[in-house]
Amino acid sequence: MSRRFLFIMDPIERILPEKDTTFVFMLESQKRGHEVYICGVSELFLDAARPGTRARRAELARAVPHYRLFEERTECLAWFDAIFMRKDPPVDLAYVYATHVLSLVDTSQTFVINHPRGLRDANEKLYALHFPTVIPPSIVSCDRDRLKAFMDGLGGEMIIKPLDGCGGAGVFHLRRSDRNLNAILEMATDDGRRAIMGQRYLPEIRQGDKRLIVLNGEALGATLRVPREDEHRGNIHVGGTCVQAPITSRDRTIVETLATRLQQDGLFFVGLDIIGDFLTEVNVTSPTGIQEINGLNNTCLEAHVIDFVQSRLCRR
Repeated sequence: MSRRFLFIMDPIERILPEKDTTFVFMLESQKRGHEVYICGVSELFLDAARPGTRARRAELARAVPHYRLFEERTECLAWFDAIFMRKDPPVDLAYVYATHVLSLVDTSQTFVINHPRGLRDANEKLYALHFPTVIPPSIVSCDRDRLKAFMDGLGGEMIIKPLDGCGGAGVFHLRRSDRNLNAILEMATDDGRRAIMGQRYLPEIRQGDKRLIVLNGEALGATLRVPREDEHRGNIHVGGTCVQAPITSRDRTIVETLATRLQQDGLFFVGLDIIGDFLTEVNVTSPTGIQEINGLNNTCLEAHVIDFVQSRLCRR
């Protein structure tokens, strides 16, 4: 049965078709005969408490250009069978307001992935703190002295990161002996006005930062993002190299620890960041990595995701 799928995303002309996960979701949907529509968060609106959008139908191809757009139309969100919220971070006020609009969608009729309430509540850094048995020692504070005392308790070394960052931005590897330490903490905390996260430095990062894709509480595939020699961050955005990675028994333990909470929060498609034996982040807004995993393992993970969405629609 042909369905109408809406993808809320960044401008389609700016995506990288050889890397973008949303792109392969749209390709797979199109291959199955579904109509693909796109819009940005600025096209969403409420009219008498009825959520709607201005959207355009799109056709995708692995070609240049990689998309073709058709006439714009204005529709209630209930007109779509499924909505994929795939707007990239940062999670700013516009993003938060968009989740409020999506919260008014009748989810008994239209399937929204991920659920807007879960997106709004699950900060990608803080959400991991719900699972203390599988994360490294962590602290959240804007107090420089408290952060330094935490680092001293770890032996004089830690990682800090902003709570609203993405793509490795603002992540620092700090050492007690660094004369820049106070200046970095002052900058990162905006002189004590902004809370940041500190975590134990995990030397296993040199072997790679694992991106584990989880669908409906089950591990789907993984890749290791290995940092450059002159970097402590494995993010692809800053030059990390993707290599094959198995799904280990420890990975499965981590997924089992999170699975029930993820499903309760409507976080059906997420990307876990794992270094060594520890979960460091839970990516929920627009997790990536599917094309890299597919290329390394000759898989088609997007097919599993669209299968899952179709199964949810059949229940309706």
